[in-house]
Amino acid sequence: MTDARTPPHSVQWESDSEWQSHPHAELAPPADGRVRTRWTRVLALGTGAFAVWFLLFAPTLQHNAQVSPVGTRRTVSLDLVGPVAALSRALGLSHIVSLTGRGNGLSSGSVGLTSSGPRPRPGHGAGSVPSPTTVPPNPKLPTAAEPLRVLIVGDSIGLDMGGPLQSDLAGTGVVNAALDGRVSTGLTRPDYFNWPAELTADIKSTQPQVVVVMIGANDAQDFLGPPDVPYTSSQWNTLYAQRVAQFMQIAGSGGATVVWVGMPPMQDPGLNAQMSDVNAVVQHQAVLVHPAVTFVSTDKSLGTAQGGYTAFVTNAAGQIVNVRTPDGTHLTPGGGQVVAQQVIGELQSLGYHI
Repeated sequence: MTDARTPPHSVQWESDSEWQSHPHAELAPPADGRVRTRWTRVLALGTGAFAVWFLLFAPTLQHNAQVSPVGTRRTVSLDLVGPVAALSRALGLSHIVSLTGRGNGLSSGSVGLTSSGPRPRPGHGAGSVPSPTTVPPNPKLPTAAEPLRVLIVGDSIGLDMGGPLQSDLAGTGVVNAALDGRVSTGLTRPDYFNWPAELTADIKSTQPQVVVVMIGANDAQDFLGPPDVPYTSSQWNTLYAQRVAQFMQIAGSGGATVVWVGMPPMQDPGLNAQMSDVNAVVQHQAVLVHPAVTFVSTDKSLGTAQGGYTAFVTNAAGQIVNVRTPDGTHLTPGGGQVVAQQVIGELQSLGYHI
């Protein structure tokens, strides 16, 4: 019979002095050869490993903070990471990460200026000046000897479209297509990547007769100041319109026909509304600039009949094509192909025999 004064299953705890007065058996070492160590040593090793990783990848973390939206979080991140990134570069540690191909967020998926297709004959095309007695070839009637020179520029979605477009144009045998695409870039953040300067250099080196632009996926964010111009402010549209108009003028500065491809519908409602804002500004500026820019909408070619988001479309052959990646933002190769053919059709409607 249990003692009424002692509850069943009660535990009689020993004091520290009583517990330490008894001999205690040590745990046997693991049979697989592992060695046990104190938790404080494990914590120290983990902290040291994190410190080494932070020092190695600080430039990459700084890059990610630089491209993030303007705000308190970005400012704090730059303040914390900046000194460590500077130390990493000073010690040359950032080169170790570069060699592994894992530290450069900008170049991952980016394409520098590349060309494909037939090259102009020596003395013709890019970089050449017709003599007074020769007649410049008609760019709308290109040949293998006198190919049409096309420059394609854009952000990551522009790359999704630009790769198939470059390939399809080169396949005509009468077009030399150059592609310059940069992920995580746009027109609102020249502090991160200066697209006007890049486009100016591209035009100088390729002397295009047609420029195709697909850019804007990263543009719905604040303009850096001082003073900062918030995306939601009334001044934002005015400033963005100026950036777009400037870019269009640079694109057409050599007399090239400019085709601007709009952003597609987005799965995320908030991002979709932002891209609608961006497209509206671009479409309005396309009419205002001289000469006018051809705006190509992808609302229905990559969306529903009402211009809403869809991951699948039916092509002209009646086939169902997956056009969007699982993130609901980017284009699949099939989606890039759909837009590429749309652009080629637009060029044909403008009179280019390709």
